[in-house]
Amino acid sequence: MRVIFMGTPEFSVPVLEALAGAHEVVAVYSQPPRPAGRGKKERPSPVHAKAEELGIEVRTPRNFKAPEDREAFAALNADIAVVVAYGLILPQAILDAPAKGCLNIHASLLPRWRGAAPIHRAIMAGDSQTGICIMQMEAGLDTGPVLLREATEIGATETTGELHDRLSAMGARLILDALSEIDSLILQPQPEDGVTYAAKIDKAEAQVDWTRPADEVIRHINGLSPFPGAWTEIAGERIKLLRAAPAEGSGAPGEILDGFTIACGAGALEILEAQRPGKRPMSGADVLRGLRLPARLG
Repeated sequence: MRVIFMGTPEFSVPVLEALAGAHEVVAVYSQPPRPAGRGKKERPSPVHAKAEELGIEVRTPRNFKAPEDREAFAALNADIAVVVAYGLILPQAILDAPAKGCLNIHASLLPRWRGAAPIHRAIMAGDSQTGICIMQMEAGLDTGPVLLREATEIGATETTGELHDRLSAMGARLILDALSEIDSLILQPQPEDGVTYAAKIDKAEAQVDWTRPADEVIRHINGLSPFPGAWTEIAGERIKLLRAAPAEGSGAPGEILDGFTIACGAGALEILEAQRPGKRPMSGADVLRGLRLPARLG
């Protein structure tokens, strides 16, 4: 099958690799290189870099407003396009160009968590399950009918980074199943009930509020790990908190109870992983060796 692949971040890379091993990927579309690192040198996206490694042509239009970009897309004469976290809204002319349309791999159990940050939001909301949906794309935001779906449990202290990797591998497997059965799969319209939207994560959300119940703070910390990373200030340093678990104890919100166990508005939690500025992530115990904890966090 002649496939156009459209994706940008690391999440999309395993899908590209799977497709390249099973089908003819005629072109890869990705977001243009962006300034990155201390020198702000332009760096290609993870998908862009992987496509070049695989010897596949890469195209990086900023949008599809120009007629020549739409014409170049249609001229590929693709059977289907596969879209995974591409980062652009596709106009109808692009959605209609491949013979079998465009399929999207979405990291939630639609219609729950349509939008930009479904993995973060599922953990932060305390969902027990999430999954992957293979969806036929249409003009609305993640509103198209679903061809395949698979659920997975969310671990009690699983972080967004860990769930991200599991769902990426799941998506790569499911898209191959979908393409092999494309002519026999039945499109299932999404129900109107249960729609939620996964708003893009704002860095302003990242500061920990110790007055909230411990279970909410745990989900907040694990859901924002590793990026952007929930944080609290300790001894004048902004410390990223990367994994937390329930703990015994109670006290005033932000009170240090024992080791790296902290009281919340209700209950307490233990910090299992954290990161000091300019340092690598490490266990909570290792962070404590070089950090003087106050009696209470603000």
